[in-house]
Amino acid sequence: MRLSHFLHCLVTVITLLATSDTLSAADKAAGKMPLIVAHRGASYDAPENTLAAFKLAWEQGADGIEGDFFLSQDGHLVCIHDKDTKRFTGKSLIVNDTPLAVLQKLDVGSWKDKKFASERIPTIAEVFATIPAGKKIFIELKEGAHIVAPLKRAIAKSGLKEDQMVIISFKADAIAESKRQLPQIRAHWLHSYKKDKATGQYKNDFEQIVRTLKETKADGLGTKGLPEVVTAQFLKALRKAGMQEFSVWTINDAPTANYFRALDAVAITTDRPGYLRKALTNSTQQRPTP
Repeated sequence: MRLSHFLHCLVTVITLLATSDTLSAADKAAGKMPLIVAHRGASYDAPENTLAAFKLAWEQGADGIEGDFFLSQDGHLVCIHDKDTKRFTGKSLIVNDTPLAVLQKLDVGSWKDKKFASERIPTIAEVFATIPAGKKIFIELKEGAHIVAPLKRAIAKSGLKEDQMVIISFKADAIAESKRQLPQIRAHWLHSYKKDKATGQYKNDFEQIVRTLKETKADGLGTKGLPEVVTAQFLKALRKAGMQEFSVWTINDAPTANYFRALDAVAITTDRPGYLRKALTNSTQQRPTP
């Protein structure tokens, strides 16, 4: 992490701890413990979006896992981030145009390490089956509204409780349809930020965010972890406009994680759940007695 970024996070955390009137005295040192969500599983140590990565995430103490889902040609929800298979397999197959049986012949683990050569693209049912009682999955929908009906069927067969799932997506129509068909399951609309070409500064897109959250009836915002944009003032304005909660991605260092912890993020998504769990637990242990 760049020194300037580290210092920005540190200064902001100190300011929050000194001035926040929304945190208790005990929480002002670090904020309440957010959920630690493993980004595509424990993807720092294992190949992303594989059963190996998800199982390792549980071993490392993650509260939840995050996985990406497309539909195969024959209508199965499969866990893969890209719309094609080239990045990890060398074979360029479009997921939507390829049957499940063909997709699952591909080795999606060797690129990380030869010991993962047996890893295949999992179905959502296979991913669901790894989830222990009391743990969660953040289900990222990589397609639009049409993917919600098969997701609903998969959830019905999963045996998971409704509060074990959060639906997330950059696609507003997928979130809106999720809240229509699965209103009992929480959903976060995902948003990143672009830089202004003239100023080089990130745009906060406040009006767009508020409008989309209202139109989709999302339960919260899943925001890219940019402390220079996602400030206490920015979040206060969003909450005043009706935002219920926010989660943040993808955070792999302790200072940034503690920054968003102090701002009451409900979940922090990370490639390194074991490391971040330990770092934030140590921060908790070091809090001053109120």
